[in-house]
Amino acid sequence: MKSDFCSSLLYRYFFFTWLYRDVGRGNLLERSAAWRYNQAHAHWLLTYLRRWLVVDGLAFAAGYLSSQAFQGHWVSIPFFVLVSLAMSVIAVIVVAWLGLRLMPGP
Repeated sequence: MKSDFCSSLLYRYFFFTWLYRDVGRGNLLERSAAWRYNQAHAHWLLTYLRRWLVVDGLAFAAGYLSSQAFQGHWVSIPFFVLVSLAMSVIAVIVVAWLGLRLMPGP
């Protein structure tokens, strides 16, 4: 039970989809209400962006330090893979935030 709680907390700390409503469901009134709700909560995306930037910076630093310490050994590869994955999540967050700020609603 405690493991489920911790994994749920970790998921909510790094991923933001639980916070937003689906704009593609319901009639026009419900979709508009979901869009306004998502726009009102768009500021949380900047918090998630900050978290992922920290993860990305730490993974890059760990990869760089491990490549220097082990003369470019395979130890640094998982860290640089994490850098690549974090960059894609960062790109999704930036596009979602810009979309909620700049695009017109349904």
